[in-house]
Amino acid sequence: MTISLTIDTATSRTIVGLIDGEDILFEESHEGATDHGRAVSELVTRALRVNSTPDQVIVGMGPGPYTGLRVGIAFAQSFALARDIPYFGICTLDAIEVDQDNYTVAIDARRKEIYWATYQDGQRIAGPEVSKPNEAPPHIFGYFPSSLMMVKLAMKQNFKELFYLRRPDAVPTAERT
Repeated sequence: MTISLTIDTATSRTIVGLIDGEDILFEESHEGATDHGRAVSELVTRALRVNSTPDQVIVGMGPGPYTGLRVGIAFAQSFALARDIPYFGICTLDAIEVDQDNYTVAIDARRKEIYWATYQDGQRIAGPEVSKPNEAPPHIFGYFPSSLMMVKLAMKQNFKELFYLRRPDAVPTAERT
């Protein structure tokens, strides 16, 4: 079986998992939107005590806050490159498991906004989008990505670009309006 190291830093929670096929060998998280840098390395170190030779890395590509996303993506890419193993990028919202057929999930986008996507029969039909909570469809809030779902998604999608849905805050003076 293929052993997958999963990393997601798109939410306020840093999530790391180690999956062998459909068996969860390790899955832990750390709460703290400003702790991703420290937490991801600590959680990966603990995961590697369970199995030190993952065959691939799967990383959440957002949507999520700018810095948090880049911490997880940079760590995942560096880890994969150093070990000469592939990495796959998935949409974080797609990895949130909800036991319903039709639903909209949302995560905190900060700035009094949410990132959201709508699903029908397990397939994304709208989003990801960023908006004020009252401008989005009725949604389920408070769930986080699942490492096992990340592995399942990596077989179907491999995003190399992150889902950053806002315009950059820092732009050259000539581009400011």
